[in-house]
Amino acid sequence: MEVVVAETAGFCMGVDMALNKLDSLLEKGQQPIFILGPIIHNPQVLEDYAKKGVITAESPGDIPAGAAAVIRAHGVPKEVERDLEQRGVILVDATCPRVKRAQLLIEKQTRAGRKLLLYGEESHPEVKGLLSYAHAGAFVFDSLEELNTFPFEPGEKYCLAAQTTQDRNNFTSIAKDLLSRLDERLTVLETICDATKLRQEEAVSIARKVDFMIVVGGYISGNTRRLAQVVAAQDTPCLHVETSQELPLDNIKRYPTIGLTAGASTPKKLVEAIYQILSTLS
Repeated sequence: MEVVVAETAGFCMGVDMALNKLDSLLEKGQQPIFILGPIIHNPQVLEDYAKKGVITAESPGDIPAGAAAVIRAHGVPKEVERDLEQRGVILVDATCPRVKRAQLLIEKQTRAGRKLLLYGEESHPEVKGLLSYAHAGAFVFDSLEELNTFPFEPGEKYCLAAQTTQDRNNFTSIAKDLLSRLDERLTVLETICDATKLRQEEAVSIARKVDFMIVVGGYISGNTRRLAQVVAAQDTPCLHVETSQELPLDNIKRYPTIGLTAGASTPKKLVEAIYQILSTLS
């Protein structure tokens, strides 16, 4: 059996940065340390940090004054950050630079009076943060069909943006369709992360060459789910797992070549554990 491992599999720059900031606080002995919701979407990573004493707060009110709170890689809504600061919480901003850039682009365009059209998952924490920077109203959609239900107003100006981990090909198609209808009334913001684009492109390239594909990462990770979706779109059988324990080895054995990739919030050790198992199959 041949196993092709994606070079882009594993942590992206934003995730690395966020975890390095959290590790730095732990090394300094800072206590207590809170994160507001999962710092990244990987249950194995979160479990490791919980064992080190890091507390996941369900709401901002759970974080006491004087405690350190790490802002997750996905970012948080502006009003949440403001509330924590006013209550004397020590904030450590681990928002991914790509997400921060998207927030500021949205803020600039909507301050100028453009209404935000945001391609993303409404319930995702990154999207909630992005929406807090929209000053002229916003509409969130996850497909062109849903966008087509939006009542565009004559003379109204819009800006189109995307959750940073969305499928770039889908976003490009949506932008093209909207531009044909709105022309100069639409400004398209490039907010999809290049790392996401490269990861998806490499996954597609591998999927076209192998008989079966495995995508590793948290089930709640949006970018990992989309990675599995773009692979499946190539008509290549695809399996999304979190750990090596979930591999259906008897089924996998029948495929001569297997591709292996992972989401941006997946530790390398989980990918390597699966690779070691696959490399022993015959």
